[in-house]
Amino acid sequence: MLQYNLDGTLIGPGGLEAADLEKLASPLTSIREEVLAEADLWASGGNVPDAKQPLDAGFHLLPNRLLDELAAEGDDSELARIQASADRLSELVDRVVVLGIGGSYMGARALLEACCHPYYNQVAPTLRHGRPEIYFEGNNVDNDAVHGLLDLLAGDSRDWGIVCISKSGGTLETAAAFRIFLRELAESVGDEQLGKYVVPVTGDSGKLFDLATAIGCSERFPVPDGVGGRFSVLSAVGLLPAAIMGLDIEALLAGAAEMNEHFATASFEKNIVLQYVAAGHAMEKKHGADIRILSTWGKRLEAVGLWYDQLLAESLGKHEKGAMPLTIVNTRDLHSRGQQHQEGKRDKYITNLIVAEGTREPIAIGESDNNQDGLNELAKKTLPEVLSAAIAGTNQAYREDNRPTADLVIPELDELHLGQLLQMLMLATVVEGRLISVNPYGQPGVEAYKKNMNAILRK
Repeated sequence: MLQYNLDGTLIGPGGLEAADLEKLASPLTSIREEVLAEADLWASGGNVPDAKQPLDAGFHLLPNRLLDELAAEGDDSELARIQASADRLSELVDRVVVLGIGGSYMGARALLEACCHPYYNQVAPTLRHGRPEIYFEGNNVDNDAVHGLLDLLAGDSRDWGIVCISKSGGTLETAAAFRIFLRELAESVGDEQLGKYVVPVTGDSGKLFDLATAIGCSERFPVPDGVGGRFSVLSAVGLLPAAIMGLDIEALLAGAAEMNEHFATASFEKNIVLQYVAAGHAMEKKHGADIRILSTWGKRLEAVGLWYDQLLAESLGKHEKGAMPLTIVNTRDLHSRGQQHQEGKRDKYITNLIVAEGTREPIAIGESDNNQDGLNELAKKTLPEVLSAAIAGTNQAYREDNRPTADLVIPELDELHLGQLLQMLMLATVVEGRLISVNPYGQPGVEAYKKNMNAILRK
């Protein structure tokens, strides 16, 4: 299970006292019961009070439902069909373009960068277990970037396919990209074969549903009702790309289900979700620390941080409330943002996201006859040891200037623990929304630019 360490840097001068957390124990425990009741209400199809609308609480018990369905229905279950479709597409093509924006692609990208080979698309197929290369588009309207990917796809004779993810099919960035890439794919495989090379993830009706039907897609997976885009990573939205990458999607869901059980049963003092919310909220109220920095250590968790940026900003940034999320990657960003964090305004609360155990054998610095760099005295030190020293040294520097941090520790970077992390952060976001009287679901502010953009284009 994940660990959330508050002692040392957060509890102390410039940070919090134990009493600051203890006074949140009762309200957060009550909110936990409220959030659990919301999940049950949504699952039962009961009437949702107007004050709770929209209530997109379907993400909460989704991992449990998918795993239970797999156990009961086997090959006919949604999870088994996702896996079968991923395996079929992986045998058919060498490259897959995943089209989507926001929550329709950010979770899949996070899974790829966290759990797959760091140079997934560049290494030999054997190092990605024969799975296709993965490319993301439809998340911007960058003409040169689209040209670049089309150049790459046309650069050799290997086959490619498309996974298009959009609940309605009406989001312009993704819809435009789908039309462009579908046109190129048709030139490669022919109109009659398109349906074999395209797998949509969409709603039961809408523009993408109709288009997928028209081109004869043989497989289609749902964006579940009651699951908002930024909460959809553990639905087919994230699971289908993950399965195409060769990840263990059952383990992802098992980790999330474990976090659900922990959230529902652990006491406040041991509940990682409630402790995480309490610390962030207390820092904001006591010290005005309304910039939440997720400091990822090592390169593989940056996309997880960017996924979380959307989750927190889009869920809580309403009614002039909500902390500002910011993801950094260390030690890289110690050489850019580190100065601001060490000596800038005291409006930041830093959570270190740390992987306790790497997946590969540690590399030693090593001896060299050319010791002009003076590193021979560190020859036996490994890169993980250097990283650990950097974490400890940075926390010490912040602590000496009364700048609080906390450590969120992942035992190892695999599907089980990533499932725990993603579910923990989603639950924490919902709990904090209820705590500050903000509905964590819906994103009315996002619709303004869409409306204006479409009006301008259609003048």
